[in-house]
Amino acid sequence: MGNRFGYIRIFKKEKNFDTQIENLKLYVIDEKNIYSDKASVRHIEREGFQNLLRVIRKGDTLYLNSVDHLGRTKQQIGDYLKQLDERGVRVKIISLSNTIKSSVESEERVLEIINSVIIKIYTLMAQQQKETMKQRQLEGIAAAKAKGIHIGRPVLELPNEWGEIYKEWKGGKVKTKTFIDKMNMKKSTFYKKVKEYENR
Repeated sequence: MGNRFGYIRIFKKEKNFDTQIENLKLYVIDEKNIYSDKASVRHIEREGFQNLLRVIRKGDTLYLNSVDHLGRTKQQIGDYLKQLDERGVRVKIISLSNTIKSSVESEERVLEIINSVIIKIYTLMAQQQKETMKQRQLEGIAAAKAKGIHIGRPVLELPNEWGEIYKEWKGGKVKTKTFIDKMNMKKSTFYKKVKEYENR
């Protein structure tokens, strides 16, 4: 049987930090295993949560007062739920059983069933959001190309004298280094442009 861990993410304006700790202590016996972050809106790297991820192992259980403590967006929450599931860590969300009027022991099975469903839902939502963003990106690229708008790095235009010096280079009258220096290009860029020029 693995260890039990808890995690709390609370904003500075909230005043129920101690209450949340007490809620977790009903499930996590060792208070040293309860990690927390007092995060602001701009706070992205959560030290407490990152430390938790480093110590939690396969077979362990993570208790959360609320699923949104894992992240700020559905995609972020889904990604972390998936990551923890793949590592063999069980996630249990305490707030989902608040309406159940029974002992902690009798809530365990209910929590497990509900959390299993929630994890799948958030994982699917995260995947759907990623696919939607990818589809919109592809549609945007296609629309831009249809309008003749270049997508990606700016195209490096060939200098006016390229054609003339190219002929001399192909004829052996100009050395490669001389050609590259005159074009003021990197060697890799030069050969890329030669290939593009020859495949026109």
